[in-house]
Amino acid sequence: MLKTEAQIISAYTTKIEEVTAIICQTKKLVDQLSFVRIGLFLAEILFFVLLLNSEDNGWRSLIQFLLILPVLIFVAVVRKQSQLDRQIDYQKQLLWVYQNEWNVLNDLPNGYYDGSAFEKATHPYSSDLDIFGKSSLYSLLNRCYTVNGKNLLAKRLEIKTTQAGIVERQIAVTEMLGKIDTTFDFRANLRGHDIDKMEQIKLQLKHQLGEQLSFVRNKTTRFYVAIVPYISLTLILATIFASAIFGKILVTLLIMHIGWNVLLGPKINKVFYSFGGSSNLLNGYALAISWTESHNWESQYIKNLFISKVPVSKEIKSLSKIIQNFDARLNIIVGGILNAVLLWDLKCCINLDQWYQSSSKDVVSSLNHLGDFEEIISLATLAYNKPTWAFPIIVDDFSLATENLAHPLIPESISVTNYFEFDKMPTVDVITGSNMAGKSTFLRTVGINMVLAYAAAPVCASAMQLSIFAINTYMRIKDSLTESTSTFKAELNRLKMILNNVAHDKNTLVLIDEMLRGTNSRDKYLGSKVFVEKLISEKTPALFATHDLQLADLKDEYPNRLRNFHFDIQVSDGEMRFDYKLKQGPCATFNAAILLAEIGLPVEGLP
Repeated sequence: MLKTEAQIISAYTTKIEEVTAIICQTKKLVDQLSFVRIGLFLAEILFFVLLLNSEDNGWRSLIQFLLILPVLIFVAVVRKQSQLDRQIDYQKQLLWVYQNEWNVLNDLPNGYYDGSAFEKATHPYSSDLDIFGKSSLYSLLNRCYTVNGKNLLAKRLEIKTTQAGIVERQIAVTEMLGKIDTTFDFRANLRGHDIDKMEQIKLQLKHQLGEQLSFVRNKTTRFYVAIVPYISLTLILATIFASAIFGKILVTLLIMHIGWNVLLGPKINKVFYSFGGSSNLLNGYALAISWTESHNWESQYIKNLFISKVPVSKEIKSLSKIIQNFDARLNIIVGGILNAVLLWDLKCCINLDQWYQSSSKDVVSSLNHLGDFEEIISLATLAYNKPTWAFPIIVDDFSLATENLAHPLIPESISVTNYFEFDKMPTVDVITGSNMAGKSTFLRTVGINMVLAYAAAPVCASAMQLSIFAINTYMRIKDSLTESTSTFKAELNRLKMILNNVAHDKNTLVLIDEMLRGTNSRDKYLGSKVFVEKLISEKTPALFATHDLQLADLKDEYPNRLRNFHFDIQVSDGEMRFDYKLKQGPCATFNAAILLAEIGLPVEGLP
């Protein structure tokens, strides 16, 4: 049994409360460990004072042993605190994810990116149908944090696709919907990290790292770095237990190591600064990839995202470990000692090169494919949050039929649904009606739901069946001062684009809202008439919203190729009321005279 939207909101509320409680409990434990650290510090001071005041006997030996215990316990406590801090960071991201879903379902803004950068006025439909930007379809859908995910979702919303591709992706979205409870963990593991840093790492792995690490591929260098720990340890022990002469050899060796490290410093730095400090970032992405690997996927679309037989999450964790070791150089004292004794930076570069030779290709591909999972999760999340929405049926033959169709960006509390379907053959459907009656919104409702359908998402309708169309719109035509383009010239440019697209793709659907507003009424009618006739001759289906009733009269000339619909107005006690329901035939009632009279401009001869 499907959950209602109210039940889903309630479930998010429960999750928010649970995660908040976990965060509070973990913070209390961290605070308690902080007091333990203070106690250990005081204990160390106490043991040190006792040591200074003790005699050289068994008691003194015991105190010397006890001096080590607070240090060892302190190290363990610090590690535990660090682990708990990471848990808190993760739980905060998970809390954000749940809170964001609650916000979206309560008509608050989505915290994910709204896709403003993808807006293009020249696109065949994205600007007119509110696909990108604030309060857009992209903003409603997006649950992508990675660059690849955001780009892929945008691509799905702005290109024409195939029936087979849509069906394959619908299966993937449906499968992801069945695992929706676990997707929140996946999203939490990706959030909160430096996206630009990850893009830099991918670029480094794919194009630069191999060449940058060429300086450590000398066999002699690798052999010496491998045995240097044993050489240093032997000289240290020999200095302590044999002769001071070994100490001089050790010092000479350490100076040589430091000089070698300084000499190679520019090359080492070039490698390090692309990865340094990214251990936590890589671990977060490794956990996200581990989530994708932990499921037994059945849909072919998702299966195709896996190209490696080896768990890539383990490879990324190995890289993270190397980077974590490399980060030791950030501490000047620790890094200096490690480089002098163990040639630490060179050792890390050699380990990184060994990892690069075996794993980098699979890792880059898997990191990129995280965006594919994010995009599918975005659509599955919409399906989960909107249980009354239906997945459309995509067919080969010319078709568009809808039941209870509504606009996905209009709150359900004020939304009005409509039934609409195409005839068996392409027609131009002229939609007349008064201002504010709902013509423009209906055109956008049809178009934006078709975009949802082609993206493999559920649509804001109880049922929808359609074939594949190349959508072209003519709605928000603007002039441009910078390009010295008048409104009329901008309209002509748009019409030319549509005609070119119709000639190029016979499966084009045209949505037009009040054509040729930038010219006089006579030219407007004649231009609209010839354009409608052009669409009829090309057998191009169209929805044509207009105030011009003369266009509705074309039904007499093209009885089988043109249909009339309208949105009407009811006037009661001088007040206008709209029901926003699409009706058959041309409109008979308009509201211009009423609106003009309300501002003190009564029009004689008009009702």
